[in-house]
Amino acid sequence: MLDTNYKYVISFPHIGNYYVIVYNLLKNIIDNKTTKILVPKHITKHTLEVGSDSSPDFVCVPFKYNMGNYIESLEAGANVLIQAGGGCRYGYYSEVQEQILKDMGYDFLYISLMDAKGVNASKIYNKFKKLNPKLKFSKFLYHLVIAIKCMELMDGHETYIRENVLYEKKQGEFKKFHVSLLEELKNVNSMFDYKNLKKKYWRWINSIELSNKKEQIKVGIVGELYTSMEPFSTFFLENELAKFGIKTKRYTTVTYLLFKKKHAEKKLLKTASKYIEYPFGADGTESIAHTLELCDMGYDGIIHIKPFGCTPEINAMPILNKISEDKNIPIMYMTFDSQTSETGIKTRLEAFYDMLVMKKNNSVNNNRKLNDNNKVISYEASKTYFKLREQKNYN
Repeated sequence: MLDTNYKYVISFPHIGNYYVIVYNLLKNIIDNKTTKILVPKHITKHTLEVGSDSSPDFVCVPFKYNMGNYIESLEAGANVLIQAGGGCRYGYYSEVQEQILKDMGYDFLYISLMDAKGVNASKIYNKFKKLNPKLKFSKFLYHLVIAIKCMELMDGHETYIRENVLYEKKQGEFKKFHVSLLEELKNVNSMFDYKNLKKKYWRWINSIELSNKKEQIKVGIVGELYTSMEPFSTFFLENELAKFGIKTKRYTTVTYLLFKKKHAEKKLLKTASKYIEYPFGADGTESIAHTLELCDMGYDGIIHIKPFGCTPEINAMPILNKISEDKNIPIMYMTFDSQTSETGIKTRLEAFYDMLVMKKNNSVNNNRKLNDNNKVISYEASKTYFKLREQKNYN
């Protein structure tokens, strides 16, 4: 039910931990006497179920997750929804989502932060000024800059954690750090607050003791942006890999997408020039170029993830197959939709891990000039079996 104490109750979709940054911005630009922020529930199976029930069957999964978030928020009393999707077909989904929700009988104001030309600060300001007529452009811009700085700080720390969590001496230190960081980011109100928080958390993270970085299985994650950044959509893939003691790396963050991707396009095309001549659109070019970079960095395997029906990533897959053959690196393809089985995903991850271990052992033994035919045969059999399974999945 709508909270009658407020004229506006504003909500937005979930994607990873970026709800913290959105909350921080909104908190500082709304009129808290007339507007309440309703942080959406963390995504669950129920979110996907209600989103799927209200979405076209063959639309991509991010659309369904967002619809689920919207419906849960509307049912909890929201009457203003924010949409920030873009970059591929998703950039055209906001109008469709708005129409579906209104056809379902919901009454709300819909604010899309992106148009065909991308993000425009003055246009976004004008949309929020409708909610808060007292909002000055200078104040909006000031808090937008602070929110961006907080996002860059969060992305930087999460990248560091992802690459070092396997080495922490005292288990749970990074988790404690991360939970505290997210909570404090919500309450940054000024540039002074931000600078103090930045100093505090850089000192904290550098004080976390790490063990000697022994050789680990290393896996790179490439693919579509939503499934890369929203852990529930991939059944917490990175956490599952960490349970095997696998070190992971992924490039995709909102900081990268907003501020680095456009400037990196020429470099990416140059990196992938042996395989592609023109950009693929969305994240397809990145999937190819970053896979090649990960190969050069000595990674043991690649996991390519995408939602069902993601055209740019589908186009990238034959080229990734060629890279896999040329570089002798295993690539596992994972497609996620509302019918994907969590058990099936975990089973495939176990098989992939076993193959990577046998491949690494085989490589070490060859370097030591040891003749261990059993291990060679074991790895080759595993590689053949896994390749047949992946070919079946790919088709």
